[in-house]
Amino acid sequence: MRTVFLGTPEFAVAPLARLCSLSLTEVVAVVTNLDKPAGRKMILTPPPVKIFAQSKGIPVYQYKSIRKEGVEDMRKLRPDLMITCAFGQILSEEILDIPPLGVYNIHGSLLPKYRGASPVQHAVLCGDKVTGITIMKTDVGVDTGDILFSESIGIGDDETSGDVFAKLSALGADCIEKAVRLIAAGNVSLTPQDDSAATHTGMISKADAFIDFTDGAELIVNKVRAFNPSPVAFTLLSGQPFKIYRALKAEGKGACGEIISVDGGITVACKDGAVRLLSVQKAGGKVMDGAEFLRGNKIPAGTVLGK
Repeated sequence: MRTVFLGTPEFAVAPLARLCSLSLTEVVAVVTNLDKPAGRKMILTPPPVKIFAQSKGIPVYQYKSIRKEGVEDMRKLRPDLMITCAFGQILSEEILDIPPLGVYNIHGSLLPKYRGASPVQHAVLCGDKVTGITIMKTDVGVDTGDILFSESIGIGDDETSGDVFAKLSALGADCIEKAVRLIAAGNVSLTPQDDSAATHTGMISKADAFIDFTDGAELIVNKVRAFNPSPVAFTLLSGQPFKIYRALKAEGKGACGEIISVDGGITVACKDGAVRLLSVQKAGGKVMDGAEFLRGNKIPAGTVLGK
């Protein structure tokens, strides 16, 4: 089957690699988003999917908007099948109608829960114990298409979004191989989603990652997990950004945001107890565990974070 793959981040690389390894699929092109500036020096950087495709000699197409710029290119490729995975753009009816076998999406949640741009982060943020991959036939909505199948995995209590992304990427590779075999065999049975059970997730912003210590300890810890590795949860220390990479619930009480202990680590009071900051980074510094940070930065108990 002549296959066009549409995807952008590292999450999509393992599924693309699996498609490239199958005899059933010939990946004739990859479509991804534009190169973007990255890092402190804002160096123009290609998406991970582009880097992988180029390493395999696969033609790469990049569009600011595939709906406006890419329709004729896609028609000329004559794909039998199109696969999307964290592509980041909504496809038009014109594009969906091109491949005779359809367009299928690899989505990082158990649909209809967590449609949209940030399903993994929201699963971690909400303290879910289970998530998964859904293979769905794409329509013009946002993750509203009929479901081919879903497969689930557990979320560990201390796992970050980065950890879950890695697990789901590997599962996505297994799932898309299964899906391609079903499609090739003509063994496709689709189930409509229950829209009444749907939840929608939007793009994550840096402001979303601000830690409010008037929240409860469980929510704060989940927020730290959810926004690791990006955009990284943060508060303010002496008016400067203070990033928190890992935290856990702790015993203690005090005013919300008050550092109540600096005994071998940083313990901060919150709404219903306290949290211990296990891995932190001050502005312009490196990531350190809490005890190491305190050895080089004298912060007295009673200091209030968040302002």
